[in-house]
Amino acid sequence: MNKLLLFVLAFLVLSCNDKKIFLPLADTTIVLDVKDHSPVYIFFKTDNKDTIAEVNRKNTISTTNWIFNIDKRLPLKLIVPEIIKLQEKKNSSAHKNEESENYYSYSNDIKKSLAFFPFTNTHYYFDTKPKSGVIIFFNKKNELFISKVLVKKSELEKNFSTLITVNYILCFDRNCSYESYIQNKILIEKLKKSNTKSSISNEEFIF
Repeated sequence: MNKLLLFVLAFLVLSCNDKKIFLPLADTTIVLDVKDHSPVYIFFKTDNKDTIAEVNRKNTISTTNWIFNIDKRLPLKLIVPEIIKLQEKKNSSAHKNEESENYYSYSNDIKKSLAFFPFTNTHYYFDTKPKSGVIIFFNKKNELFISKVLVKKSELEKNFSTLITVNYILCFDRNCSYESYIQNKILIEKLKKSNTKSSISNEEFIF
């Protein structure tokens, strides 16, 4: 793939109907390449004043890795219910490959390249709050709270490795944009690597 095409794809994805998806931007690559994959597209669409998440998965094959290409402008309240349904559909397929994975696509705006974030083992709970664990919560203003205390993200990155061993639960405001969600997921991934004593649950709550 030439550099110009790679640069274009990093900022938008074209479907067979020439609809555009503007991908989230982040400065870190978690996964560089995914082989043997099928695309899922979730487009940003408006109907009068309503925003709609339009799903296209007609080219997916259950035995492959699935790459979710989602418009960064969409809020979590519209895309998470669709993601849950697609996860269930793939998991219930009689032809499912147990080794296949699910990934979100995004753009590394530093390297000007596509990147991918795995979420195969993430279990979403929509409009539900956790009943236990220490809550890491991102609100719709993209602010971070731990146990209801506002924390600067820069300070959390510096000090997370010194925190005590505990089970953390990730929570997001349902009105968060998909772009901020991906950026915060990458932040959490960095924190997990800095403190192997503390665990962050694969369960995520959107409310």
